[in-house]
Order: sequence, then C-alpha cells, then structure tokens
Amino acid sequence: METNVILKRPLPGLSRRRLQTFVKRACHASGLKGGITVLLTRSREMRSLNSRFRGKDRATDVLSFPASATAGGFAGDIAIAFDVAARNARQLGHSVAQEVEILALHGLLHLAGYDHESDHGEMARKEQRLRARLRLPTGLIERSSNGTAPPPAAARMRA
Repeated sequence: METNVILKRPLPGLSRRRLQTFVKRACHASGLKGGITVLLTRSREMRSLNSRFRGKDRATDVLSFPASATAGGFAGDIAIAFDVAARNARQLGHSVAQEVEILALHGLLHLAGYDHESDHGEMARKEQRLRARLRLPTGLIERSSNGTAPPPAAARMRA
C-alpha cells in the first residue's frame, strides 16, 4: 500500500514521515487496503472542495474521496484543513499532530465505507476502538455526541 502525503505548509510536531507512518498503521488496524493520498491544506481550499463536490459553500475539517471500484489498488484521497485542525487542537487541549491523526483516521473510515450519518453508530464504535488502539484522544463522532466541540464537518465523497 502506497501512502502519499502532501503538506502545503509545515506543521509543528507533524512531519510527512510521521503522518505516513500513522496512516499506514491506521489502515492496517482498520483493514483498509489500497493506496491513499492525504492532503493537508488551508480551510480556503477545503471550502472550495466542499462547494465543488458537496454543494456546501463553507470550510470543513476533513473530506474523503473514495476511489471508484475500477481504481485498481487505490482506496482514495483525504483532504484535511490544517488551520481547522490547529484550532480544534487548541480548544481540546491536545497537539495539532494528534488532531490531524484523528481527522485522518475519520477520513480513512469513510474510505473503508463507513458513514456515521446512516450506519446507526457502527462507524462511531469502530472509530472509538481504533482511537484506543492508536492512542488518540476523543474523536469527531464522539465529540459531536457529547457536546465537547462543534459537530464534525467531515464528509464522505464519491469520486
């Protein structure tokens, strides 16, 4: 499985190598097969992607773009807004690197076919188990259900 990470800006405590290593571990833990590209960019670009692919003219924290069935060994793309991740990390009292990993895990689960908006808690349970295994703090779905942060703006996209 090839993991490609594109950092549009350096982030404190988060190198390309660290994120690649995390994504590989998370893919293995979740059972997701295939290559993945992860883009860390500004919320302005995320707003553009969200508008273009979801018809929602607002920034979001993470977007997932599953590959088509004919992509042959490629699982899909994940885009993460690093400025939103930094703001969330400050609010929740953990590092930006941990927040990016939380968002990447959430995006990976969407690539694996989970959808927290319609799966009656299946994705939330899987995310909680994987966060514990990967030693990550509170995840997106759990935050929105217990009111510790704004509801997740994550989205699953069809390529």
